[in-house]
Amino acid sequence: MAGVGIIGAIIVGLLAGWIAQSLMGREGGLVSSLVIGLIGAFIGPIVLGVFGLWQGSGFIPSLVVSTIGAIVLLFIVRVLRRA
Repeated sequence: MAGVGIIGAIIVGLLAGWIAQSLMGREGGLVSSLVIGLIGAFIGPIVLGVFGLWQGSGFIPSLVVSTIGAIVLLFIVRVLRRA
């Protein structure tokens, strides 16, 4: 989450977690949205970096990448819970 600062990172994490939970049909509170979004912020650049798709900084790119990472995280959790 380059270029957004600590407050921006918290806001991006909250929004990314909330968006990911909404898209994946999962309910959660403020803390779970923050945790999922912040973990997604670490996973997103790794996943997109493998495909050579992540280059950028700022609020919107960070939100998109964090949301993608959070969706990947929720998908992995869903698969592991079914196993």
